Amino acid sequence: MSRFETDVLVVGGGPAGLAAAIAATQQGLRVVVADGSHPPIDKACGEGLMPDARQAAARIGIHIPDTCGYAFRGIRFLSRRRSVAADFPEGQGVGLRRTALHELLVATAERAGVTLRWDTPITSLDSIRARWVIGADGSASRVRHWAGLDSYRLNTHRFAFRQHFAIAPWTRYMEMYWSNGCQLYVTPTNEREVCVALISGDPHLRLQDALQRFFPVVADRLAGVPAASRERGAITAMLRLHNVAGGRVALIGDASGSVDAITGEGICLTFRQAFVLARAIAAGDLSAYNKTHPRLLLRPHFMARLMLLMDNGPLIRESALGLLSGAPVIFRKLLAVHVGSPIFRSSQLPAGL
Repeated sequence: MSRFETDVLVVGGGPAGLAAAIAATQQGLRVVVADGSHPPIDKACGEGLMPDARQAAARIGIHIPDTCGYAFRGIRFLSRRRSVAADFPEGQGVGLRRTALHELLVATAERAGVTLRWDTPITSLDSIRARWVIGADGSASRVRHWAGLDSYRLNTHRFAFRQHFAIAPWTRYMEMYWSNGCQLYVTPTNEREVCVALISGDPHLRLQDALQRFFPVVADRLAGVPAASRERGAITAMLRLHNVAGGRVALIGDASGSVDAITGEGICLTFRQAFVLARAIAAGDLSAYNKTHPRLLLRPHFMARLMLLMDNGPLIRESALGLLSGAPVIFRKLLAVHVGSPIFRSSQLPAGL
């Protein structure tokens, strides 16, 4: 089915599409979400939501309680010789499986009055009878191509693999382990499980191999621990488009560009985009979204580039971690910027964000 009588048709029922739909209903719009898959929809990711992501979600009517997963208090960086940790300046993060997040978003959308059409692929824009179309169909977005919005000014990518292990979390921090050309995230997702995610520039480097070669401390912790899911892979990209809206079509989430997963800010960015996009559609002017979207990317792109400097070799990495561990106040300030300190936010983002 591709004909809908509605104000807004959202193509893609993942977190980005559901967030856009929920935000649009708050503006009094009739919204239909169509997706060729059926929930819950999974995707390889680190599965940690920072406090700013939870705040951005609450702003559009999505409440993510601690009980959905496992609350964590901050971030810890580790290498073979160094370690530094910092608490979030306010609030807590929460780790939860991607499928649990999707189920929560589906339930929230249903309560908001969104019409959900699963197992309903959209094959073209031509026959869609909706005033507005939102492309939320991922990094390989067909909507983006159909709307002629493929032109980009930045496009780099790396590779991610994720798996869950049935072991109680050993810390109240989300841990990020650094090694040569790769990073490993360990995020608690409930009282009896952790998510382990690998990011690297090598498409052939798989999780078990990386654990043995680069992260022996984590490998020792997981020795003999049963896997709680199969390994799942994805591409993580830094993509910036020239435009994210044109005519009656707007893009959101990975369809509209993305930041490297090293920041853990993808979902937060999506929630912020949903807030701005819903207001632009309600005002009948997508130019405001086109203008604001690049500003939303400023902080995540800056932090991604800053963090990836540590990926340029062991000397740079160990020097940086040595500086941070010797002066943890610097790490605390960087974490505050990472999750959107009020000073940074007020100078870089539109009012209300």
